[in-house]
Amino acid sequence: MSAAGSLLAAVPVAAVLLLTVATRPREAGAVAPLRLAVVRAALLSGVYAVLVVEVLGAMHALTRPAFAAAWLLLLAAGATAVGVRRRRATLLAQPRTAEPRPVPVGAVVSGGTPETSTPAVDPEADDSGPASTGRARPGLLAVAVDAWRTAGRGERLLAGTVAGLVLVELLVALLAEPNNFDSQTYHLPKVEHWVAQGGLDFWPTAIHRQVTIPPGAEYLLLHLRLLTGGDQLYNLVQWAAGVLCLLVAARITGQLGGGRRAQLLTAFVLATTPMVVLQATSTQTDLVCAAWVACVATLVLDGLRRRTGWGTLLGLGAATGLTAVTKTSGLIAVGPLLVLWGLAQLRLTLAGSAASAAPTTTTGGGRRPRPVGGLARTVTGSVLILLVAAVVVGPFLARVTAEFGHPLGPPRLRESIPMERHDPPSILVNALRIGHTAFDTPLAPLRRAGAEAIIDGAGVIGVDPQDRAITFGREIFPEPAWYPDEDRVAFPLAGALALIGAVVALARPRRIDPERTGPLRAYAVVVLTAVLLHTSMIKWQPWGNRLILYALVLAVPLAGLWLDALLRRHAYPGRLGARRSVATLAAVAVLAASALAGVLAVSYGFPRRLVGTGSVFTTSDWDTRFVRRPEWADEFRWAAAAVRDSGARRIGLVQQNDNWEYPWWLLLRQPDGRSPDLVSLQSVLPERPPADPGSVDGIVCTGSKPACAKLVPAGWRLEFRGYVGYALPPGR
Repeated sequence: MSAAGSLLAAVPVAAVLLLTVATRPREAGAVAPLRLAVVRAALLSGVYAVLVVEVLGAMHALTRPAFAAAWLLLLAAGATAVGVRRRRATLLAQPRTAEPRPVPVGAVVSGGTPETSTPAVDPEADDSGPASTGRARPGLLAVAVDAWRTAGRGERLLAGTVAGLVLVELLVALLAEPNNFDSQTYHLPKVEHWVAQGGLDFWPTAIHRQVTIPPGAEYLLLHLRLLTGGDQLYNLVQWAAGVLCLLVAARITGQLGGGRRAQLLTAFVLATTPMVVLQATSTQTDLVCAAWVACVATLVLDGLRRRTGWGTLLGLGAATGLTAVTKTSGLIAVGPLLVLWGLAQLRLTLAGSAASAAPTTTTGGGRRPRPVGGLARTVTGSVLILLVAAVVVGPFLARVTAEFGHPLGPPRLRESIPMERHDPPSILVNALRIGHTAFDTPLAPLRRAGAEAIIDGAGVIGVDPQDRAITFGREIFPEPAWYPDEDRVAFPLAGALALIGAVVALARPRRIDPERTGPLRAYAVVVLTAVLLHTSMIKWQPWGNRLILYALVLAVPLAGLWLDALLRRHAYPGRLGARRSVATLAAVAVLAASALAGVLAVSYGFPRRLVGTGSVFTTSDWDTRFVRRPEWADEFRWAAAAVRDSGARRIGLVQQNDNWEYPWWLLLRQPDGRSPDLVSLQSVLPERPPADPGSVDGIVCTGSKPACAKLVPAGWRLEFRGYVGYALPPGR
């Protein structure tokens, strides 16, 4: 990455930081205001990034100068907003001495002195500036130092573990080359196609996921690709999403009544979950989706006790749209969350109406006027949320609809992942299989016993546990998922804690917080509803654990709250105290095991690890990309070198639906850094015919040699090694 690329990459970071300062809440009593500001800044920058891609893509102007100008514009806007806010805060902090109002001769006021005006207090004074009392608000560093000084040993250990994991993940994200399997197939190739054609138009391809899967996370990668010229910083998108998940999950815990320890416990459980640890250094998309869903949740919880302002409504719409454009499965949780928000707003409206209808003594001797428009405002707010979401995801859905006649893409996509049977027995079997995979452990006898019980039970109720209508592709249940692999690793510890927390919040919320039983129950219902909807809508698959990551992020705050309540009760005397002490020791043991799982995941996890074979410190950049398939590394280089040395300009691609395409974009890039002219000789898009093999100067193939041979023109020379091959015309 060049020096210019490094400077340009710093512009989005600076813009987000300025937006965080500019959007810090002014209202008094906001829970974790700095984290709320981070949420607002993330949503603003996320929507801006998506709209920049859509607008410039429509103009076929996906170029480095255009993207640099767009981010410099946002940087200037953020700096202006911060300056305006600080000037206003300074003015509000200055003492005001108003001139005395004229008083008629002989008139006196209370105290026998002429009446003078008192300094005004702005009810929305900026809490980042001087307080109304005249005392300056302590800075962030001072707050952090004070929090560390007043924290107990356990809290420091929790915070230190979380911070250590996050920093190590940052190191791995910076050192490791992108090597996620799906990224090689469709996540990263779609970015290269956009760059090559300068727009977002669909293209002929044999891999339908390059055009049918929502591209929100890849839009963010596109910004880094154009600003830096390469993929060196790609892993930072998921790393940043992981940090956002930690901050928002901790804030949700605070919104539900949890104190500092409960919030640290939440962050600790989530940060040590192997799936989170591994995806935080990846170019997958699940953490990005989970972060946007969590933003919806925290904004919804703000609306449980007070009317939602227009700014928050825009935020809810932005988060909903970003979820939809990133991974549509996240909407399974967004839907119940928005229903909870709507019911809460209606309840507040009815409560306000009831209060205003009560007889009240006033100066006029009548009743307070009944507030009007509460229901209309809730409906209007709901419509606004949907409109904002449509602005974000609408352009992509319009392209998909125009191409396939359906906003959810071709039939093969609509039928491969969603459940095709919805009878209760099928849903039950699907839920049990998803749960078995999510709670998998290294204990093989336990795994076998659980799987056998599910298979036998499915037979009893008349359901085939391998039915294609409830099982993805040709996969066979069960499939081990305990190994720390980013695509499938289970989360038995975090999942068990979250499940216990949800059950306690639903059945015994007073054990967690006697004053917040309503919000606790409501949130637990939403989390459990999302899980039930997921298991009734998404087929079981071996890598399904990552698809439900958004639900885990939402549920972990309940685990933190329950653990904190359990630790608060450990000092009771007598037999009950002994039981609670045992429970406390068990909880501490689970937390220790969770910490060990997180450390092992970042140390030995696959396909990026600190130590052992394939370590990011000892493996070359190119070999790191092929850790999953090391035998392919030299084959790609061999074929690319032969085609490049032949002088071929226009190169045809032959591949199957799950083949790696991204290495060709790296190896065949032109000497000046411009994209190669790669065209597909196959197409699964009815309206996008493939290129004629006779129109290319060379062909590169992956996967099947017979499939490649069918498309090679007569007289061409075809060479193949294992997985990779190439073909050249005579004389080349």
